Amino acid sequence: MARNDEFIPTRKSLLTRLKNWDDQEGWREFFDTYWKLIYSVALKSGFSDAEAQDIVQDTIVSVAKKMRHFKYDPKIGSFKAWLMLNTRSRITERWRKKRLPIAEKTLQKDATARTSTVERIPDSAEQDLDAVWEAEWKKNLLQQALEGVKKQVAPKQFQIFDLYVLQETPIEAITRALGVSAGQVYLAKHRVSQVLKDELRKVESKLESI
Repeated sequence: MARNDEFIPTRKSLLTRLKNWDDQEGWREFFDTYWKLIYSVALKSGFSDAEAQDIVQDTIVSVAKKMRHFKYDPKIGSFKAWLMLNTRSRITERWRKKRLPIAEKTLQKDATARTSTVERIPDSAEQDLDAVWEAEWKKNLLQQALEGVKKQVAPKQFQIFDLYVLQETPIEAITRALGVSAGQVYLAKHRVSQVLKDELRKVESKLESI
């Protein structure tokens, strides 16, 4: 428990630092932590690479503008939920901009239409954003935890773990390719899995406690 608690003040202090637009180190840490999450959610929402990058930029700018007035209060909601709302707003805004030209053409063709076809069709990408955000949030946690694991275990151990657990490569293929025994594969899996569990707890405390 003590190991988890030590990360909570760090994240709260980061939020305080972000109130200062000139704190480049703080904003760099924030960007490195969350940009892939926002980018992946935008991609899963149906945007292109360039559009997803624009959404990342728009979201970061939006957060920066609002951060000075942001007050951390776990009784009201987490920073995770607040960031999702900001990302959702940027995604929704982009969808509206993309739909507007099509809606205008539809209305021009049928000036008497009560509601354009585009407006009547629900956007499944927007409806599923909560699920997409949660899935990408968990993926982001895992990726950050794996980066921490790489610093703690031998490269070959991590390579074995990556092949066997993450890529689900058959154990026979691993033993042939790396010249290791099945026992070494199982030991690497056990060792790295334990380290990964610890890292996941750290990252969860780091991100979800704010």
